Amino acid sequence: MKKTIFTGSGVAIVTPMHEDGSVNYDVLERLIEFHIANGTDAIIACGTTGESPTLNHQEHTEVLRFTINKAAGRLPVIAGSGSNDTAYALELSLEAQRMGADALLMVTPYYNKTSQAGLIRHFTYIADRVQVPIILYNVPSRTGCNIKPETYLELSKHPNIAAVKEANGDISSVAQTIALCGDALDVYSGNDDQIVPFMSVGGKGVISVFANVLPQEMHNICADCLKGDYARASSSFLHYLELMQAFFMDVNPIPIKEAMNQMGYQAGPCRLPLAEMSAAAKDKLAAVLRKYKLL
Repeated sequence: MKKTIFTGSGVAIVTPMHEDGSVNYDVLERLIEFHIANGTDAIIACGTTGESPTLNHQEHTEVLRFTINKAAGRLPVIAGSGSNDTAYALELSLEAQRMGADALLMVTPYYNKTSQAGLIRHFTYIADRVQVPIILYNVPSRTGCNIKPETYLELSKHPNIAAVKEANGDISSVAQTIALCGDALDVYSGNDDQIVPFMSVGGKGVISVFANVLPQEMHNICADCLKGDYARASSSFLHYLELMQAFFMDVNPIPIKEAMNQMGYQAGPCRLPLAEMSAAAKDKLAAVLRKYKLL
């Protein structure tokens, strides 16, 4: 049986920026300590929420190195190392492995996309050449590429392919994947607003945007699910559902960084092409934050 990388709430951590767009490492360090102190079970660095598409190679690897070093083994750090270029994805993955990443998060090829056979070859090529576990990342709304349950079954046979962050929004597909793969592939929700349904059919947790601001609350929801207390988990989940959805009123991570800025976390701006929210949208987000007594 493969070793589970983490259970519970993994934060898809933002990459804080200065006003000039450079990475703000002072704030990143504070955020890492904040998550360690407030129940986060794993940190996922340089994913979509971490603005990996607009980090150059040096920035990407430095953010990974910094996060791994500051976490210092106190919780798992999972490195975003996916690409639509198989050779470059391998290069990033090997660098992350050398730095001490506990696992790799690898998105499906995007834009150029591929077939199901191509997905198997792409991920297998990388898994054959690394020694750390891989979490596949399926987000067809962004990539135009969807991993099918039967493809997960084939990929799950590889000893280094340990899990998937599933963000296809299809609970029936998730259930089929878990039924087919069993203990050979752990499944994490890639959508905050589906966490309890995911875990009720055997999911191990979530890779979360919401946890950037309320890590303990997301940890608690997951912990209740893992204990089988779905009534309590559902009560908390439904309480926070409006807030979870507010963080997706614009393209992620625009709303979560705006919320963090309003709350005093100094996440800074997003890099272009991600544009600042309108004044009206900022006001709407602030109203939701006030409703939850976060402002």
